[in-house]
Amino acid sequence: MRNKLVITLTTVYGSRQYTLNQVAKYVLLLFLLLAAFSFFVSNALLMATTDNLATLEEDHQELTESYEYLLGTQQLYKNELETLSSTLSVLKTERDELHEENQRVGELNETLDSSLYMLENLLGMNASESMTLERAESLKVTATERLFFLHNIPNGLPIQGLRVTDKFGMRNHPVTHKKVMHNGIDFKADRGTPVYATADGVVDTATYQKSSGYGKLIVLQHNFGFKTYYGHLDKIKVKSGEFVTKGQLIGLSGNTGRSTGPHLHYEIRYLYTPLDPGPFLAWSITDFDSLFEKVKGVQWASLREMYPLNQRRQPLL
Repeated sequence: MRNKLVITLTTVYGSRQYTLNQVAKYVLLLFLLLAAFSFFVSNALLMATTDNLATLEEDHQELTESYEYLLGTQQLYKNELETLSSTLSVLKTERDELHEENQRVGELNETLDSSLYMLENLLGMNASESMTLERAESLKVTATERLFFLHNIPNGLPIQGLRVTDKFGMRNHPVTHKKVMHNGIDFKADRGTPVYATADGVVDTATYQKSSGYGKLIVLQHNFGFKTYYGHLDKIKVKSGEFVTKGQLIGLSGNTGRSTGPHLHYEIRYLYTPLDPGPFLAWSITDFDSLFEKVKGVQWASLREMYPLNQRRQPLL
């Protein structure tokens, strides 16, 4: 009896049997084997694909993180570039400003040197080949010394008078017609012409003096024992005991007292001794030594021991 494969199908209607021959049996077995093989291969491929997908997902996550990092780094570089650009712009502006400042400093130095050379000339000092710091300091000390003198010792004109009508010395008095000593200088001036203090000081007298013949008189007490007298005034602008500075308005010229016409009588006294005002009128920062040479009876040398003159222990140039 040949081997047969009998397949029985049972339903509600009954059972039926089907018979396959040997070839069909092998074919079915082969199909089943192939199906099983396909199942295992597909399952293996599915597992491999799943692993690959997981790897791809991890790679994608890493790429995403790398991309985000690169984006952040790029933004950081961009911010740094913007900051650098801004810094470079500021540096360029500062460089330009520094260049302009250097130019201004150069111009200022040239102007300063020019001013110092002019000061040198004004002080009557020998011209320097180059303006050094030591030379500039010497000029400063000399200028300070001279200005100190010029503010404390009477100098310059007390009034813008028309002319000098009487000088210092013996003369015939215009009222008494007797030969007497004229202790000052008379400036012809219209009534009401401003009269100025010729040095810093304090008002010693500011009143009308009938007996002396000065009329309305101002007497200023200055440093180092000097006094100045301003006589025949029309008006007095200061009070006794008041401090005044050089060039300050103190009164107006007039014709009071023993006077033949409007004028200012101006005197300079040292320890009550009248001095010729002429050298004091011409005394200035430029012609500085002339006073010490022309005016005798004053111990000028001892003044150099006083502050601020003691900053330098050498003769004036």
